[in-house]
Amino acid sequence: MLLAIDVGNTNMVFGLFEQEKLVGSFRISTNATSTSDEIGMQILQYYHFLKIPPERTSAVIIGSVVPPVMYSLVNAIRKYIRLKPLVVGRDIDTGMVNRYNNPREVGVDRLVNGVSAVARYGKPLIIVDIGTAITFDAIDGDGAYLGGAIFPGIKVAMEALFMKASKLPRVDIAATEYAIGRTTVQSMQSGAVRGYVGALTGIIEDMKQELDGDVKVIATGGMGRMMAEHCPLIDMVDPNLTLDGLRMIYEKNQAFFREKCTCRENAVIEATEES
Repeated sequence: MLLAIDVGNTNMVFGLFEQEKLVGSFRISTNATSTSDEIGMQILQYYHFLKIPPERTSAVIIGSVVPPVMYSLVNAIRKYIRLKPLVVGRDIDTGMVNRYNNPREVGVDRLVNGVSAVARYGKPLIIVDIGTAITFDAIDGDGAYLGGAIFPGIKVAMEALFMKASKLPRVDIAATEYAIGRTTVQSMQSGAVRGYVGALTGIIEDMKQELDGDVKVIATGGMGRMMAEHCPLIDMVDPNLTLDGLRMIYEKNQAFFREKCTCRENAVIEATEES
């Protein structure tokens, strides 16, 4: 069984795979101050909830855009799952051709999404990951990563509005029936959802013009499904795009994993307490 971990700015998403089947998943808040014991105990609780013995896990792969949390997370895996995890971008490559001017600037999650999306939906593609930030990623007809656009996430924008405008409340993100809000809350919700649909539409349309062929648009991320309901340019919503990409990268590198992943009998168990 494979444990795939997608470390994002807000959440760490864990997926347990039996071959190609995702048999269970869970989320933990990304917190750079958490110790390895705190993370490890949370992971074990979810294993228990899913009724899956941790020792069934044979390999662990991590894709991360949050370096400060990695020390505790890696130690948690070593101590509580008793395996050495391999990190995409550090230990293994995604295998995707990266045509960014400076390839090191591209978040590994964007390349992992590209690997998954090309395998599942073909090419060319636009991938829209709607989370803490909204990233737009363009994959050309050869399956190479070209680049994209980065836009503040809707929750980040609304939180900034609440913090900077003294008379505006913190509101839930929800679509309103009418564009003209009759209360402050309705006005903020209408502006947020319709404003972001407009931004999504504009950026997707511009990127489509720069790509050749029949371009599919795939949405993922925590708010992908909600925004896709209001943006007709999105063809498909795939909430497990990143986890599936990590699984695919693992499958292409199984021999490397067998060589480099410390087996359970020889795992170095470090009772390290982070300060």
